[in-house]
Amino acid sequence: MPTNIITVAGRFSIFILVSLVAFTAILYFVTRHRVRRPQGFKVIAVALLVVVGGMVFAKFGNNAGLPWWIYYTVPALVTLLVPPLSFKFNGKELLQYLLLAFLSSPAIHVLFSFFFDWHEYMPFIHIPSLRSLLA
Repeated sequence: MPTNIITVAGRFSIFILVSLVAFTAILYFVTRHRVRRPQGFKVIAVALLVVVGGMVFAKFGNNAGLPWWIYYTVPALVTLLVPPLSFKFNGKELLQYLLLAFLSSPAIHVLFSFFFDWHEYMPFIHIPSLRSLLA
């Protein structure tokens, strides 16, 4: 797939959508054993804040010239604090959440880098694309 078929804005939107689906799935997975599952609206609201808010903040913070420790730390803190506090995770849920939440971004990056040759998601970790390996 030529790299210019989908614009940078299009790729960013796709990254957000895939991340949003993955993060929502993580929240539902972590809370799967509860008698009263979290309301769908609350899960979506938290996921929108963490994923869309975090990714937009990081993208614009980077483009605005903010130091990396601000545009990475703020979304990381939101990811670390908002879901556990919003859903009152117990110890097991918290451990599962932290593991899955922090593994999901590299996993998404690897998939997009390897299969589509899109390296913008986590540009500081280089993953060769399948196309480059076969060339």
